[in-house]
Amino acid sequence: MKPDLLPPDEVFPEFFSEVQLSSLFKDSKTFADARPKYSVEIVSRMYKDQSAKEDFCLDDFVLTNFEVPESHGSEARADIVDGESVRTLIDELWSVLSRNSDDADSSSLIALPYPYIVPGGRFREIYYWDSYFTMLGLAESGRIGMVENMVNNFAYLLDEIGLIPNGNRTYYCSRSQPPFFSLMVALLANLKKDSGVYAHYLPQLEIEYKFWMAGRESLLQDGDTEKRVVQLGGSILNRYWDDNPIPRQESFKEDLELAASYSGSANALFRNIRAAAETGWDFSSRWFRDASDLSSIRTSEIVPIDLNALMFKLEETLAKTYSLQGNRVLQVKYETLAKQRKDAIQTLFYDDQQKMFVDLDLLGGGASPVVSLAGVFPLYFGLALNEQAQNVAKELKENFLKPGGWVTTLKYTTHQWDAPNGWAPLQWMVYRGLKNYGFHGDAELGARRWIENNLLVYRQTGNLLEKYNVEALGTTAGGGEYEVQYGFGWTNAVLLKFMNALDWKG
Repeated sequence: MKPDLLPPDEVFPEFFSEVQLSSLFKDSKTFADARPKYSVEIVSRMYKDQSAKEDFCLDDFVLTNFEVPESHGSEARADIVDGESVRTLIDELWSVLSRNSDDADSSSLIALPYPYIVPGGRFREIYYWDSYFTMLGLAESGRIGMVENMVNNFAYLLDEIGLIPNGNRTYYCSRSQPPFFSLMVALLANLKKDSGVYAHYLPQLEIEYKFWMAGRESLLQDGDTEKRVVQLGGSILNRYWDDNPIPRQESFKEDLELAASYSGSANALFRNIRAAAETGWDFSSRWFRDASDLSSIRTSEIVPIDLNALMFKLEETLAKTYSLQGNRVLQVKYETLAKQRKDAIQTLFYDDQQKMFVDLDLLGGGASPVVSLAGVFPLYFGLALNEQAQNVAKELKENFLKPGGWVTTLKYTTHQWDAPNGWAPLQWMVYRGLKNYGFHGDAELGARRWIENNLLVYRQTGNLLEKYNVEALGTTAGGGEYEVQYGFGWTNAVLLKFMNALDWKG
């Protein structure tokens, strides 16, 4: 790790653990994001000198020598402005959620060269897969310059770190998130009406692919794995992973408490928790043996349908880019890889019993029993056979469509990526996936219900939220490791996209 990218537990090894295990901050992310007021050397020296004294108080030391971020940002809306439409609010929030390019400092924040949009609330930095959906909303608002800024920031991270981290924090550098960079490039090319955009970002597209496919040459037979690649059913596929099997710095206390009652390998537990964070679905019954037991997490043993659909899109984008350049050899290489993955998605990931695309169990080789909205990704990318798409659409209509939108899974747990919650990015993926196969009525019905749910909560609270309860309208969503956050980048974006698509007034 480059010296300026050291996570806070390595920057302040003398007291990071002690602070995180104390009760000073309710949210472990708070201290992971704190900014020292002085240089690392000065703060470390002061701690060494002061902690040796009998009257030393760790809480006072931290609050004196660090700038501590607020748990909620200025995105909060205490009162609804009379007569204000939600469109006006969204337009205002783009500015509120905007951050200028950063200067390097001693905090965990990784400086980026261009302005960007954060999700909101406790999420004070850019997030990888959030940003694609945020870009869709920025495009609707005509803020093409910000879209390009954000693509450039991700290209910068690929050049500097070799991956797009979960977010621009040093403690996120051992993992990524669902690989949407190729979709970002395609969006920008479409907005600028310039196919040259693909060639401009070709080096970074290749870096992204290299990161996700690292170790593929070592896979010789079914069951072989290496980091984020696996061989299953004769195909090279991808899974989520994390290179650092230690407690998450931003959830340090929680992870150690879980490990204390865990009978297996603590390192394996930490890696699977971190891999679940890379999925973006942290947490969901998709990743557990026992939906009621977080310690049964086994993310690295799951081969996810959504990730492999996204990897198809990356391979397809690389093929298209080389085609535009007239490089027939590399065009054919990536076309072949994309075709192989498409075949695997249609055969391995589609479950005839459940009539859905599902994740695969790496150890058993069979279909996961958990059906989820991840199963719509093949429809979004046009990978499903017509009969498969018809079955998925039927399943969505009969079991997933609720009064306030599409529910994430059919399992009711304490995890936020399960029932009864719905999330903006998945609403968009379902909507577009259904549209792609001609199920326009189903798509628009779900979108209308999502709009109505968002607007009901907006009228009650004045806020747009990170997630919604889609079964009990007007009820705050639950689950997860933190309180429901507001702001909120991808919610604002998808709501605006839906309202424009359905010509919704207000």
